[in-house]
Amino acid sequence: MTEDTETLTVNRHDQLSRYEGRLGAELVTVVDYVLHDSTVVITHTGTEPEQRGHGYAAQVTRAALEDIRASGRTVRAVCPFTADFMTEHPEFDDLRG
Repeated sequence: MTEDTETLTVNRHDQLSRYEGRLGAELVTVVDYVLHDSTVVITHTGTEPEQRGHGYAAQVTRAALEDIRASGRTVRAVCPFTADFMTEHPEFDDLRG
């Protein structure tokens, strides 16, 4: 069994309207969004097939929601993954818009 030594870094990429999770230079997970007035509509969450099962999508989703909260905006999750994540994590209920 190998141990993961790299840490996932999460950044918002405004030009592409997405949050990106990277291991080093490798893009592993994205959370795509559309900004509509004061609401961030999360449209898609995806992880590269070979990177699935490590919890990366949850890490990027959590970071995205925390960033959106800090911006004072609300969230509308049309992405099933993010909608389920928000249901499972009621600490984000205040973001529902």
